[in-house]
Amino acid sequence: MVHAIHLTVNGTEHAREVEPRLLLVHFLRDVLELTGTHIGCDTSQCGACTVLVDGAAVKSCTQLAVQADGADVLTIEGLAGGGPLHPIQEAFWEKHGLQCGFCTPGMVMTLLQVLERNPDPSEHEVRTGIAGNLCRCTGYENIVEAALFAAAAMRGPA
Repeated sequence: MVHAIHLTVNGTEHAREVEPRLLLVHFLRDVLELTGTHIGCDTSQCGACTVLVDGAAVKSCTQLAVQADGADVLTIEGLAGGGPLHPIQEAFWEKHGLQCGFCTPGMVMTLLQVLERNPDPSEHEVRTGIAGNLCRCTGYENIVEAALFAAAAMRGPA
């Protein structure tokens, strides 16, 4: 038994038939071959699979592909839109907000939502915003610094 779904991923429309139990993360990685969305834990604990679905940060290992039918999905591959790096990506580069990089796509996508909701967050607000994303190697200091750097860049000159 399959279900027809139609969704937009990174600005491109896709129509596919999928099994009802297919997770969104597997749809993105295995069907659309967008492997920037990582699978870290399969239990929704780490946040490495975070993408934006209709503007909301979603752990794609907890959502079925059929639940995204009709949605607009943004993954790390679509963030820069084929142009220069997004300010959050640039901030991670400038402030060394990564080590192994495994958590980075999910962290960046979560921070996109955090900074869209609050363009001038405090350090505490950034830490609260990324609380559902685990990084096993950085200690979060540079991630938070990158988030604050990105927030300033996204706000523009004072």
